[in-house]
Amino acid sequence: MALGKEDVGEILKPRTDNREYRRIVLDNFLEALLISDPDTDKCAASMDVRIGSFCDPDGLEGLAHFLEHMLFYASEKYPLEDSYSKYITEHGGSTNAFTSSEHTNYYFDVNVDCFEEALDRFAQFFIKPLMSADATTREIKAVDSENQNNLLSDAWRMNQLQKHVSAESHPYHKFSTGNWDTLEVKPKARGMDTRHELLKLYEENYSSNLMHLVVYAKEGLDKIQSMVEYKFQEIRNIDRNCPSFPGHPCTSEHLQVLVKAVPIKQGHKLRIIWPITPCIRYYKEGPSRYLSHLIGHEGEGSVFYVLKTLGWATSLSAGESDWTCEFSFFKVVIDLTDAGHEHVEDIVGLVLNYVHLLQQSGPCKWIFDELSAIGETVFHYQDKTSPIHYVVNVASNMQLYPPKDWLVGSSLPSIFSPSIIQSTLSELTPNNVRIFWESTKFEGHTDKTEPWYGTAYSIEKITGSIIQQWMKSAPDEHLHLPAPNVFIPTDLSLRNVLGKVEFPLLLRKSSYSRLWYKPDTRFSTPKAYVKIDFNCPYAGKSPEAEVLTDMFTRLLMDYLNEYAYYAQVAGLSYAINHTGDGFQVTVVGYNHKLRILVETVIEKIAKFEVKPERFAVIKEMVAKDYQNFKFQQPYQQAMYYCSLILEDQTWPWNDGLEALPHLQADNLTQFFPLMLSRTFLECYISGNMEPNEAESMIQHIEDVLFKGPQPISQALFPSQHLTNRVIKLERGISYFYLAEGLNPSDENSALVHYIQVHQDEFLLNVKLQLFALIAKQPAFHQLRSVEQLGYITVLMQRYDSGIRGVQFIIQSTAKGPRNIGLRVEAFLKMFESKLYEMSDDEFKSNVTALIDMKLEKHKNLREESAFYWREILDGTLKFDRRACEVAALKQLTQKELIDFFDEYVKVGAPRKKALSIQVYGSLHNSEYKTDQTEPNEPNSVRIDDIFSFRRSRPLYGSFKGGFAHMKL
Repeated sequence: MALGKEDVGEILKPRTDNREYRRIVLDNFLEALLISDPDTDKCAASMDVRIGSFCDPDGLEGLAHFLEHMLFYASEKYPLEDSYSKYITEHGGSTNAFTSSEHTNYYFDVNVDCFEEALDRFAQFFIKPLMSADATTREIKAVDSENQNNLLSDAWRMNQLQKHVSAESHPYHKFSTGNWDTLEVKPKARGMDTRHELLKLYEENYSSNLMHLVVYAKEGLDKIQSMVEYKFQEIRNIDRNCPSFPGHPCTSEHLQVLVKAVPIKQGHKLRIIWPITPCIRYYKEGPSRYLSHLIGHEGEGSVFYVLKTLGWATSLSAGESDWTCEFSFFKVVIDLTDAGHEHVEDIVGLVLNYVHLLQQSGPCKWIFDELSAIGETVFHYQDKTSPIHYVVNVASNMQLYPPKDWLVGSSLPSIFSPSIIQSTLSELTPNNVRIFWESTKFEGHTDKTEPWYGTAYSIEKITGSIIQQWMKSAPDEHLHLPAPNVFIPTDLSLRNVLGKVEFPLLLRKSSYSRLWYKPDTRFSTPKAYVKIDFNCPYAGKSPEAEVLTDMFTRLLMDYLNEYAYYAQVAGLSYAINHTGDGFQVTVVGYNHKLRILVETVIEKIAKFEVKPERFAVIKEMVAKDYQNFKFQQPYQQAMYYCSLILEDQTWPWNDGLEALPHLQADNLTQFFPLMLSRTFLECYISGNMEPNEAESMIQHIEDVLFKGPQPISQALFPSQHLTNRVIKLERGISYFYLAEGLNPSDENSALVHYIQVHQDEFLLNVKLQLFALIAKQPAFHQLRSVEQLGYITVLMQRYDSGIRGVQFIIQSTAKGPRNIGLRVEAFLKMFESKLYEMSDDEFKSNVTALIDMKLEKHKNLREESAFYWREILDGTLKFDRRACEVAALKQLTQKELIDFFDEYVKVGAPRKKALSIQVYGSLHNSEYKTDQTEPNEPNSVRIDDIFSFRRSRPLYGSFKGGFAHMKL
């Protein structure tokens, strides 16, 4: 029996939202929000527990995070280890959890018809979990492996350094992830039993009165309510007080400090940080939103505009972070150029001068009203997201806001309070500042080491008078407030759609372009999606051409920034991306002002010129990106080698790095007209736009590029239409490629074991997909949970331009790549018997789960457009793919699936085409040398030279650039 309930009238929801909501409180004081969505294809739930890493006992760092891992294993009612994850995965769902400083969130989604049992399994973790001794030891290794993956991440390292430079007495100072040392070695040395402490943390803190539950289902609210009451009423309520951590983690000794730190990656970053009063206390007034809008602005007169003009910075962001209800930080984060690194004092002075300008000018009502109007539009016309993301977000909000604002959170500031804004501004003073400056140039010039990640750093005090001096000597540029935003949409009306258009139509074609068009028939939002793919044969002809094309797209974004930033603030996102065949322009958002932005982008392309000073900045950025490739995680390096081997006409990263120093502004000036001299535009427009509007937009682009008195571009010759082709591996052969990890400091090794199966064909597609669905969880359980190979252990499908396969991706310090490969083979042998012994009911259940996943409707315009764009880009054009694959699945027999496995996947299968990429970390260097000299096994081929191998292999035919594509 629930103690009370509140229907939707109590909860503010978007005008376009037709879901029903109800708040209930169970007898055990568990508070829940029930969401009924008759249109949903997936159900989901999230439990947010008001206990996080701040509750870790002293000397047991990471215990709350470890508890989050352990809770998933098993329960008294469902004692089979990992059966929860297996059930969820086999029924089309996913499950995960995360631990933050003050709360832990557990969540899952699943196909609709299996939700009730999945919810029951989920509830048992909070009623009677089984945290076995055996699982405890194994999962400590998983936590340690997770930490191993983070050790060389600059984001993790710098976050921990900021915590380290704070009061030791405050839990913010702690290391929250945990590792083998903190959870096994040190507790054991002190005579502590980690499992005992784990159970104690659970018993003393996991109380229903500290929990908030969100359940998202297809049924009506009454049915959901009775289900929730029945399943969750047994969670015990020990009436635990909400843990409180008063006080700020930064005392005076941690303020007015300059911390210099050495990152892993090339580059320089500056963080200017102030402790502030948490703005969650004033979420209706939104002081941090107001200040982050102005300090983080990129239009003319902003801090970033000045820094960019001076060539000192490539990005700037500002806003509140690391906040709780007791403390918070306001951060300005700036990516510096090499020149900016030499002017850090000036940059700090400039930021503080802008803050001073805001303090002097006082809060502006028109700016607040503008932000409020944008917030209103964003909230009321928000895209529907997947249920799993929705429940996590709302459950987190329930811990912080009154019920009426659970869906809104702090996204709708509505009360203009100059005094509150001014009060937050008054905290951003020189006396209150913390400066973290990171650069590889500090290597060898530091005297301290952060204990958990080993980050080298130094710290010095800086007085208020020194900072005042920086402010005086900062560049005397004209800083001012932004102009009114002309991109805020005012016409949010919906266009009439004539007839039901189920799939994209080829609306127009010419020798210059093709336009695919799909009106919005589902989402009823005033938004549109525009994608224009520039196919330029000269863009990818050489490593130099590829680098220059990349630099062109970055310069284009750079030139647009101060103008188009206003569009971004108003809900129009845009991107210009380099592709293997040229570049793409994407514009998404409210359709009212969208065309203005598209035409501005095209005008910038047509009138493109190379500004040498900006070219130099972009070249520096590109060089650092190339240099930082070696700091990617080993599994990412393995995936890169896999793509390089499989994809024809691709260039390796080190060729680009070698070409880059020789490229000057003049090279791009000469290259750009050549690149654009022959091009074909593949266009897709969807959403709230009528056919004539779409046609007119593309006609305008053609007129600008192809039809002027001196045309910039000409149509492609038929021989120039681009293809995307993939290497065809030989049947019955196992290929392998060995490489040393590019970062000698990284102990992790990685394996990508890829099995190539076929070229896009519905029946084979569904056999492969069904195998992947059935094998995914057993692979994770065996290789990650039981054998503890590594935190990153994935079985997933792979799709390259219509060529389909499956891949195991594993990263490990426990074993070298060759041994990981042997474990993958052992798993496939073990899985073979499970597949043969599968009951008819289990087979049918998996088929049903896959059908349900395929029938899942797109949630929003972006998701739908991405699906159809993939068909257009690859040239497959199978817009009815999902219905065709469902039809194929309904005919599929268990024998056909087993035959497929025997033929393409199992160890030693006659038609199997396998490629194993082995990247050796520093722990396994000796194995690399040994494995290199090992003789090849029968039917295996070692790839020594990727490009000789590529040239020697036949290619699959390309869907793109075929007869259907070229015929006009």
